[in-house]
Amino acid sequence: MDVYSTLLIERHAAGYAVVTLNRPEALNALNSTLLGELTAFLDVAELDDDIRCLILTGAGSKAFAAGADIKEMSAQSYAAMFKSNFFAASHDRLARFRKPLIAAVSGYALGGGCELAMLCDFVIASEAAKFGQPEINLGVAPGIGGSQRLTRLVGKSKAMDMILTGRMMGAAEAERSGLVSRLVAVDRLLEEAREAAAKIASLSPLAVAMNKEMVNVALETSLHEGVRFERRLFHSLFAFDDQKEGMAAFIDKRQAVFKGR
Repeated sequence: MDVYSTLLIERHAAGYAVVTLNRPEALNALNSTLLGELTAFLDVAELDDDIRCLILTGAGSKAFAAGADIKEMSAQSYAAMFKSNFFAASHDRLARFRKPLIAAVSGYALGGGCELAMLCDFVIASEAAKFGQPEINLGVAPGIGGSQRLTRLVGKSKAMDMILTGRMMGAAEAERSGLVSRLVAVDRLLEEAREAAAKIASLSPLAVAMNKEMVNVALETSLHEGVRFERRLFHSLFAFDDQKEGMAAFIDKRQAVFKGR
């Protein structure tokens, strides 16, 4: 049984889990307890074959996560932040999670909340979602990869605009800019995310993991090296029973049953 003080975990028989950031009284602000529990659950989920995909969302209607917990950080010194490598453990764990992560965002996704959404593999947002990196208003800067991922997703001009002015980006603009994959009505958000997660969970977990790895490598390598990496993983998928099952099912015009081997 998954028991956490700042997370709600819902495991679904279709092969996915919903992780809800559960600090609605603080607009789901990311404190060390929440990030530590999220990191711990990712360790559990990565080793659990019954979980093939995760949905990450926020409790309440106001926020996915309205940022990092400012009260926890305000008195910190440079020496303390540097020594603890603040945010590094949670960022690095999310970045190396091998299973798909879907962010289901409604309300505010600001600062660390926006960065958390961008650490997911794609973002499904409701029409009420608002994204931003307002750290400049506090005299600081993004600290969980915001300056890097936002720039890669929306381009230099919009990233500079948002980071230097602290302005928020609405859901429609976020979709147009490439930050959001899908835009849905508020009351359809979790249903849409569940449908996507169930679809992913029904596929070969080996193929899913390799496809995720291919896309991530595309952001960090040349086209020539990226295509070569893709080709090698494509070739390697023919070593698995799931490839034989998938192609046989297609030829036989039936539903494939993937077993992850």
